[in-house]
Amino acid sequence: MSDIKPTVLFVCVHNAGRSQMAAGWLRHLAGDRVEVRSAGSAPADTINPAAVEAMKEVGIDITDQTPTKLTWDAAKESDVIITMGCGDACPVFPGKRYEDWKLEDPAGKGVEAVRPIRDEIRTRIEALLADLLPPA
Repeated sequence: MSDIKPTVLFVCVHNAGRSQMAAGWLRHLAGDRVEVRSAGSAPADTINPAAVEAMKEVGIDITDQTPTKLTWDAAKESDVIITMGCGDACPVFPGKRYEDWKLEDPAGKGVEAVRPIRDEIRTRIEALLADLLPPA
């Protein structure tokens, strides 16, 4: 991990739903104790509106986030890389911590279907934080 604070990169195909919700949860729950990044192997033009609405329901605003193209540098500079269905497009660097989260893709779904995905992501983020950061 980084000497100052760990850097976590969330990667999915479109960087419009799962990875944006995960980044939102981590920023919300960790504050400035973790550097948060997200990217996609084939980024969409905008964030999934159902993901935005689902996160808004729990008081997290992700409207200012933009789907971003995954770069080798972003992966190389991250301590933890969490993939969410990006397949072979996810770069692999020795010495990095990798986790592959099998999560349903919220693309094309309404907010009712996105809520359980959002909640599962929160549970995974809480477990990740417990592992990354010492108790306060």
